[in-house]
Amino acid sequence: MGEPKRATLHTTELNGQVPSPRKATGRSSTTSSTNSQRKIHPVERAKTTEEDPKADSENDSALAYNNPDRLYYPRQPKSLAGIAVRSFCLGIALTIGISSTLYILLFTSSPLWRLPFFLASLSTFHFLEFWTTAAYNTRAAEVSSFLLTANWPGYAIAHCFATLECLVTNVFFPNAQWAPFHIGKLVCVAGFALTVIGQTVRTVAMCQAGPSFNHLVQHQRNAGHVLVTSGIYAAFRHPSYFGFFWWALGTQLTMGNVVSFVGYAAVLWKFFSGRIKVEEEALVRFFGEEYVDYRRRVGTKIPFVP
Repeated sequence: MGEPKRATLHTTELNGQVPSPRKATGRSSTTSSTNSQRKIHPVERAKTTEEDPKADSENDSALAYNNPDRLYYPRQPKSLAGIAVRSFCLGIALTIGISSTLYILLFTSSPLWRLPFFLASLSTFHFLEFWTTAAYNTRAAEVSSFLLTANWPGYAIAHCFATLECLVTNVFFPNAQWAPFHIGKLVCVAGFALTVIGQTVRTVAMCQAGPSFNHLVQHQRNAGHVLVTSGIYAAFRHPSYFGFFWWALGTQLTMGNVVSFVGYAAVLWKFFSGRIKVEEEALVRFFGEEYVDYRRRVGTKIPFVP
């Protein structure tokens, strides 16, 4: 195949094994030949390149061939150190979130349990985004699979605003009835149920799609990319979008955030309606009439998105 040959050519070229037009004779020639054939360690070559910023760009390509593990080094897309740090921090955040929520609910009458609940929900979501990718679409797993900086900074601003709204509402207006007909507790329970259902549907969808799932819209059909129409995909055309949509709205209902609920609903509807349109144009190109028929049979279950 072409790729291994290219790797061999780069390695040979950089190891200095260029045929000499003159026949090697004498000790000095033998020594020169031996030195020219000495295999340069990837780390040594990296140091050489660092010292000489004008080094040929081929050195970088050769380093990738000679050192395929470089993607797992710190500050690289698949950095094991980066993955470990993020997993550790999410684990701590989840522990703090769950324990604080339970403590406040069981031993106090404060409504502020909603804040650590939100922290626990976010921690669970971001951890599962990476875990499902690593477990079922391993080649695609990298640091960005946590989605911690996805749609930055809008995503972070939305969650910060939701946190601030919950804090202000429950500290300064703890007895306010934001739900009509005094059904605040019922709405809160419904929000929690939506959060759990949304997270479950999204995670199951990612697991069942496997290598066919990607966090980015694909405009070219990759090898192994198949149309999944069974399992949870038989009930939802875009279960991962359905899951995130209702997960996000569920968190805001649980927190009692009226403003954030409306804002989340508007922004997410606009985002997913546009993304689904673009994605389905590509899917029709990939699968033709098979996808058209599937789209006709199965809905998204997202309001006003057929």
